[in-house]
Amino acid sequence: MVKNIAIIGSGYWGKNLVRNFSELGVLKTICDLNKDVLNDFKKQHPEVHITTSFQEVIEDQDIKGIVVSTPAALHYKMVKEALNYGKDVFVEKPLSLNVNEGKELVKTAESKGNILMVGHILQYHPAVLKLYEMIKNGELGKIQYIYSNRLNLGKFRTEENILWSFAPHDISVILMFLNEMPKSLTSHAGAYLSKDIADVTFTTMEFHSGVKAHIFVSWLHPYKEQKLVVVGSKKMAVFNDVSDEKLILYPHEIEWINRIPVPRMKDAMVVKTKMSEPLKEECKHFIECIKSRNDPKTSGREGLQVLEILEASQKSLENNGKTVLIHENSYFSHSTSIVDQPCNIGKGTKIWHFSHVMTGAKIGDNCNIGQNVMIAPDVVIGNDVKIQNNVSVYTGVKINNNAFLGPSMVFTNVKNPRSFISRKNEFKETLVGEGASIGANATIVCGNTIGNYAFIGAGAVVTKNIPDYALAVGNPARITGWICECGLKLNFFNNKAVCSCGSRYEKIEDNIKKMKFLSEVVKENKKEKTM
Repeated sequence: MVKNIAIIGSGYWGKNLVRNFSELGVLKTICDLNKDVLNDFKKQHPEVHITTSFQEVIEDQDIKGIVVSTPAALHYKMVKEALNYGKDVFVEKPLSLNVNEGKELVKTAESKGNILMVGHILQYHPAVLKLYEMIKNGELGKIQYIYSNRLNLGKFRTEENILWSFAPHDISVILMFLNEMPKSLTSHAGAYLSKDIADVTFTTMEFHSGVKAHIFVSWLHPYKEQKLVVVGSKKMAVFNDVSDEKLILYPHEIEWINRIPVPRMKDAMVVKTKMSEPLKEECKHFIECIKSRNDPKTSGREGLQVLEILEASQKSLENNGKTVLIHENSYFSHSTSIVDQPCNIGKGTKIWHFSHVMTGAKIGDNCNIGQNVMIAPDVVIGNDVKIQNNVSVYTGVKINNNAFLGPSMVFTNVKNPRSFISRKNEFKETLVGEGASIGANATIVCGNTIGNYAFIGAGAVVTKNIPDYALAVGNPARITGWICECGLKLNFFNNKAVCSCGSRYEKIEDNIKKMKFLSEVVKENKKEKTM
C-alpha cells in the first residue's frame, strides 16, 4: 500500500491517529513541534518520516492526504493551506471555530475537487450505525426525543469551552439520526474553573418534526459517562459507549386505560453488533474517499452543519440562554406547497405552488422547484438545480449541481411495474450529471446515468447511459451530436471542436473531453514549480 498520509499534531488524540494510519500501512510523515514526541515515534515507527515543519509536509508531492489533529484554533489556517496545496484533508472536530471560516473551507475544497472530512467519530461506531439502521427502518417508531450525556473529569481546555470540545460528537449523531437541522435551540452554561470558559453546558434543540433533543456535557463530573437515549413511539434504545453492552433496546409499551397512559415495562434486550474500533473505521473511510473521490460520510458540509449549531449554541450561552433560531427564512415555500419534515432544504431555494417535498429529501442551495413538483423520500438534489412544472422525482434519483429538468419530463424507478406487486425494494438508481439538461416530456428509464452537461431533447426516451456532453434525441434516445457546457452544439474537425464561447473540446473514441485554456495550463505549471 502507498504511504501517502501525513499527520499534523501527534499529542493527546493525534497519537491514536498515528497508531491507526500506521497499522493501515499508509503513514508517511508525522509533524509535531515537540521533538521529544517525534523522536519517541521514530523509535516505534522507524520507517516513518518526522518533521517539525508544516510547510515541508504540504510541499511534499507524495503526500495526498493530511490529517489535522492540532488545537481547534489552528484548524482553519492549517486546513486552508493544505487545501490550497491540493491536499485531501481529514480534520478533527470542530471544522473551525466560526461558521464563516467553515464555509470558506468547504467552498475551497469543492472548488479544488479535494476531499474534506471532519472527525465525527461516532458516525463510524458499529453500535451507533446499528441504532441508525433501526431508526431508519422504523423499528423504534416515530422518534419523540433524544437525550445525550458526555461527561468526564478533564481534560480541561483554554482555547475552547466544553460545548465546542465535547458536544460536536453528539450533535453530529443527532443530525444523522433525524436527518434535519433544528429550527431553534437554547443553551445554558456554568463556568467554575476559568472565567468565561464554560465547564458545563445543557443544550436543547427543537426540530420541525416535533422532536426535541437534549445534550448535557461536562468536564467537571466525578465519573466518565457517554450515553445517548433515543425514545420512539414503539421502542426505546440506549447507546452506552463506556459499557460492554453498547446498545440496549427497551420494548416498553404505553397503554391507555380510561384515557390515562399506563406504562408496560418489558425486559431489556442487548443488541448484538460486530464491534470494531471506530477510529480505525474512520481512518479507513478517509483512505477510501481519497481513492474513490467520493464525499466522506462526515464531509465538510456535514461538519459545517455541526458548526452552525455550535455557533448558535454559543450565541445562546452569551445571551443567558436566549432562544436562537436556526436557518430562519433560509428557503421559500409557497403557502400551497407541502414540505414534510424531516428533510433538508438549502438556503435560497424556492418551492412553488402545489409542490410536495417528502420526508428525507435533500435539496441544495438556490434551487427552483416549479409548480406541481413531487420530490420523493431520500431523493438527493444538488445546488442551483431548476425543476420545471409537473415533474415527479422518485426515490433512487440523484440530481447533481446546475441540472435542468424540463416541464413534465418523467423519471421511472422500476423496470417492470405491476399495481398488484410491491417492488419498493427493487428501485433502480438514476443519476443526472452536473449541468445536464432534460427537455420537456422526455422520459428517463431508471438505472441509467445522464452524463455531465449532456442534453436530452424534448420527448426523448432514454434507455441507456448517456455520456458527458452528448446530445440525445428520439425514442429510444440516440446520440446525434455533442454540446458545449454553454448549450451550443459542437462541430468537430479532426476530433477537435471550438465553441463560439471559447471552450475547446477533444473527441477521444466515443467520449468528449473539455480541454483547458492555456492560462489554466500556465497557472498549473507555475503551481507545480512552486511545489
